[in-house]
Amino acid sequence: MRSPMFSILMVSLNPGGKLVETMKSVTKQTYADYEVIVKDGGSRDGSLEALREYLAGLSQAAGKRMPEVRILEQPDTGIYDGMNQATRKARGEYLYFLNCGDHFASETALEQAAAEIGRAAGQESRIFYGDIYDALRGQVVASNPHMDDFACYRNVPCHQACIYHHSLFKERGYKPEYRVRADYEHFLWCYFRQDARPRYIPVTLASYEGGGFSETPENRKRSAREHREITAQYMSRGQLRKYRLLLLVTLAPLRTRMAESPAWSGFYNRCKKVLYRR
Repeated sequence: MRSPMFSILMVSLNPGGKLVETMKSVTKQTYADYEVIVKDGGSRDGSLEALREYLAGLSQAAGKRMPEVRILEQPDTGIYDGMNQATRKARGEYLYFLNCGDHFASETALEQAAAEIGRAAGQESRIFYGDIYDALRGQVVASNPHMDDFACYRNVPCHQACIYHHSLFKERGYKPEYRVRADYEHFLWCYFRQDARPRYIPVTLASYEGGGFSETPENRKRSAREHREITAQYMSRGQLRKYRLLLLVTLAPLRTRMAESPAWSGFYNRCKKVLYRR
């Protein structure tokens, strides 16, 4: 059986109607060379029954071959463990994680991404990342088009912005002991240890719901703690001192508040786009 180009991985646990809504954005894609794996940790809210009903109706109505959708029901210890389970079942050349409640930003997002990956053939990049749309604040959030050590320290693209070559999950997946930043740790492992050569693609991939697990006050504190632990594994003390100073003199806390403010986020993201282009 030929492997599809993309495996779209969705992890769920009692997501309500969000599971079907996210799946709708997947099945509307103009690009069809993909499979979907829904990894469910034991939902009891009827979301899986609603998903199966939606897929059955779609299959009957469609006049074309439907991409394969597999539902994997088994316990997990959290979202990152669930993601790891999904990667072990994936057959695609590239992996893309889409959370319940998030959506593809447009019906052509996957087609655009495939075209950009095709144009980069032979350049040895194994992570492709684009932009996301922040639905909570109504703004496109631009990713840094030049990934270097300081960019890795400051912030990396969220997993909804990243498409990974499957080989990057063959040796190891996420470390579930990092409750909030396992995707960040894995990105740094790919960058520093696996020479993944991340490549920016000018595509807005996902509409990000926001306001989720990682953004609670408790998990923001955990996120800061995990960031210190993770960066210490991949960067020298000299680098860490330098990067902390750079964030201080460039008013990073103020910029973060601007980025998260409904009143200022639009202005902030426009300025960021201009700087990134330069």
